[in-house]
Amino acid sequence: MIEVNRETKETQITVKLNLYGKGEAKIDTGVGFLDHMLEAFAKHSYIDLEVKCTGDTHIDDHHSVEDVGIAIGQALHKAIYPVQNIERYGNATVVMDEASITCDLDISNRGFLVFELPIGGKVGNFDVELVEEFFRAFTFNVPLTLHLIYNRGKNKHHIIEGAFKALAVALRRAVTVNENAGIPSTKGVL
Repeated sequence: MIEVNRETKETQITVKLNLYGKGEAKIDTGVGFLDHMLEAFAKHSYIDLEVKCTGDTHIDDHHSVEDVGIAIGQALHKAIYPVQNIERYGNATVVMDEASITCDLDISNRGFLVFELPIGGKVGNFDVELVEEFFRAFTFNVPLTLHLIYNRGKNKHHIIEGAFKALAVALRRAVTVNENAGIPSTKGVL
């Protein structure tokens, strides 16, 4: 089990992660919608994930959401790198009722995010602009190349949850053990 602790003036976070787990989750970020998304991510990635965050949510959810993305990304970095004997690339399209989201990723050791989800406003009390902040923090702290592409849909909850689930499945595929892969790069290093 990998553990990462992050403490700032705005948040105190502990993340525990088992990359090859069963998808068990114990999530308490203080942001209910984020908890729901991370539970879905853990379930569909088969990553065992524990997250505890105490943040300045009396101001808003921004610091908690972004810093949780940073901490989970850092934990995945510890679990994945140096890259060896994994598939490296993963992709998935996930549908939730009318919504369809595609995720393509490369465990490249280079942070790059393409985020094409047409969302704005709120889901309940959650500011959906924070979804991109989470994925950016996550992506640049693993680091990996991540493309999240909207195919169709109207319901913001479905679109966002589809993105978290598509990431989960694509990541699960990318970290699939392949003993023939060695270091999966023509450069000989990632």
